[in-house]
Amino acid sequence: MKVLITGGNGQLGRALMSTMPPQAIAISVDRAALDIADQTAVELTVQEAQPDLIINAAAYTAVDRAETDADNARAANTDGPGFLALAAQQHSAQFAHVSTDFVFNGQQSHPYAVNDEAAPLGVYGQTKRDGEVAVLSASPTALIVRTAWVYSQYSGNFVQTMLRLMTERDEVRVVADQVGTPTFASNLAKAIWALSAQKTAGVFHYTDAGVASWYDFALAVQEEALSLGLLSRKVPVIPIATADYPTPAKRPMYSVLDKSRTTALIGAAPHWREALREMLTIQKENDNG
Repeated sequence: MKVLITGGNGQLGRALMSTMPPQAIAISVDRAALDIADQTAVELTVQEAQPDLIINAAAYTAVDRAETDADNARAANTDGPGFLALAAQQHSAQFAHVSTDFVFNGQQSHPYAVNDEAAPLGVYGQTKRDGEVAVLSASPTALIVRTAWVYSQYSGNFVQTMLRLMTERDEVRVVADQVGTPTFASNLAKAIWALSAQKTAGVFHYTDAGVASWYDFALAVQEEALSLGLLSRKVPVIPIATADYPTPAKRPMYSVLDKSRTTALIGAAPHWREALREMLTIQKENDNG
């Protein structure tokens, strides 16, 4: 099975490569090799690669910057996925695309089902929602996997930011009234491979199990990192309200995703706390060479 993975240098792209099933032969491309918003380049790449499966892990994920950079966010999150889905359809390739909890407004108090109404609060969420529509319009048999709060041993995520701040500062202030589910990139990657193997189509949700606020998540990061020796001291973690930390983009206050459709097909996800411990253990092993 030949697989084309876009966004190859991102944390999900790397996780997809490291969890790739043995029967897969992957071609991983980053933005320098393929700008997915360039339709001609997409068509040429797919024609040359002739993949059986395309997994789009490329995205514009700078939520706050998107508010003033809508054109680039739209190019990466809406136009590009649509071009990839169309090319997949034209070359009879399966297509898998990754979306986000930010397609919801966070106003309900129970997990969001796949068919709940999308109502994004900002540019990032809107471009991702428009990307879902573009993908399914171009390729009705496409797989869309919504996820949330993705982290890994690589830089550019909440866990790595917390580890840095807990080293540099005497206290860390973290929002305590936004609730979701942390998701280890490797577990998300495994879920994408598993769903793709079953030739599933339509929208599915995957996060690790359980729920947490960002404050809960930060406390767990510190506790696990201290136990593994990744941090040498404990600093106070101060809970704050969203109103105390204004940002350009509004964020959903509650964005837990209902994974029942996914669980029925590929089994239950590990709890986020267990997954966090696994990731930090991997990070420690990598640090020790």
